[in-house]
Amino acid sequence: MNRMSLLLPLLGTAALVAAITACSFAATTTGASAERGRYLVEKIGLCWDCHSPRDEQGQFVLDKWLQGAPLPFAPTIPMPWAPVSKPIAGLPGLSDEQALQFLTTGQLPDGRTPLPPMPSYRFSVEDARDVIAYLRQPIAPASPAGPVADPAAHR
Repeated sequence: MNRMSLLLPLLGTAALVAAITACSFAATTTGASAERGRYLVEKIGLCWDCHSPRDEQGQFVLDKWLQGAPLPFAPTIPMPWAPVSKPIAGLPGLSDEQALQFLTTGQLPDGRTPLPPMPSYRFSVEDARDVIAYLRQPIAPASPAGPVADPAAHR
């Protein structure tokens, strides 16, 4: 057997996986729950802690909720670091497919991982779709201390 005959089945499998993945990306927000996404963003991921600015008293500036902010902390040792968080409300600069890839693999569209302190999340596809549905809608400012129940029981 030559190398080409061994390679063709692998290429066919890779093409099939790519096609299935593309189909799942195309249906990113189909059946997604923005309310569950809100729960995941606010209570599980705690995204607001870095992605929402604070005033001089340390209180969140609610009309800039999830709009990005300078980080109020820094590493204690030299390391690669992102001193400012990016805005995530509306997911600017990311398509639904790119956002799904980022939330499920921890990789940015160009293949890099984000700098610390951003964690490399590995959400399930369903949870990532819910997060995308929440972040794509107009987001009403919320209080991080406010009660947001887990809507998973209603699925």
